[in-house]
Amino acid sequence: MQRPSNLNSEDVKRYSRQLGFTLTGIVSATPKPEAAFLSEWLQRGYAGEMHYLERGKDDRLDATRLAPPARSIVVCAMNYNADRPYTPTDRLRAWISRYAWGLDYHDVMLTRLRELADWIDQRGGGKSRSWVDTGPVLERVFAKYAGIGWFGKNTCIIREGTGSWFFLGCILTDQLFDYDAPPPDRCGSCVRCLEACPTGALVAPYVLDSRKCISYQTIELRGSIPESDRAGIGHHLFGCDICQDVCPWNRKAPVSEEPAFDPREGLYWPELETLLDRSDDEWRRLIRGTAMKRAKVKGLIRNLMVVVGNSGARHLASRLERFLEHEDPVVREHAEWAMRKLCRGGL
Repeated sequence: MQRPSNLNSEDVKRYSRQLGFTLTGIVSATPKPEAAFLSEWLQRGYAGEMHYLERGKDDRLDATRLAPPARSIVVCAMNYNADRPYTPTDRLRAWISRYAWGLDYHDVMLTRLRELADWIDQRGGGKSRSWVDTGPVLERVFAKYAGIGWFGKNTCIIREGTGSWFFLGCILTDQLFDYDAPPPDRCGSCVRCLEACPTGALVAPYVLDSRKCISYQTIELRGSIPESDRAGIGHHLFGCDICQDVCPWNRKAPVSEEPAFDPREGLYWPELETLLDRSDDEWRRLIRGTAMKRAKVKGLIRNLMVVVGNSGARHLASRLERFLEHEDPVVREHAEWAMRKLCRGGL
């Protein structure tokens, strides 16, 4: 394979480690077999209200369509695992997915990806473009073929010795490199993630129905959460980690050395009373600079009403009263539901 003599894959990986990336692999930008399942997945309605996935489908199916014309994709992974227990249970506390405890990974990753992309362009004389979870790129598929890890039954990328607690970002470049190879699938006969999912969102190995996923319901879904789905959300305020918590490959997952992902005060396992007492401005300050801002304050308060309703803690009913008159009708409706549930069956 022809490539510039002053730019090679090992140099790219070496520099990416200097930037703080945990893992880096490089793969051809040509379409991969797994991309074909995207159309079927969308047709089944598994994307829910994430209509942007349909709009960008053609580019997702073939990254070579993107400008600059992509010949290679550099996939970078960054560990975010904090030194905290996996999802505990306490009816008086809420759970926030561990990826959201620190600074917004989009900002942290993208800054460094762009630095790496500039470094590649300066040495290779080409053009590159970077994305972190926002562009029309099938990151996980390319991560597999770049040797980052295998595609797990919980649909996460998993790596032996590392687990699955890492973010992914991609650099599309017109440069040519020596490419990495995909690792073997080591999920074996294990189905712990499927069995542990509270809402049955993993409808089959390697297949996620987003509409049932707690992360989708508490982050992507706008408007009202269907009443039939609220009990399954349990104490999850933002996102869910259960399918990764139970994965055997995460038993000894290393802790991140990236200070940007250290848990911010107030985001790790917060008390419900504290959250109920927060004003909107206090919510904004709490989530500023984090990935939680995607759900917006009203969305988080909506989720909080569900968590409180599921808590069974009747003494919290008095704190719900102010939300019965909230300016947002969706929040009011969820507050009414929570009040009914506490008064009917609370402890």
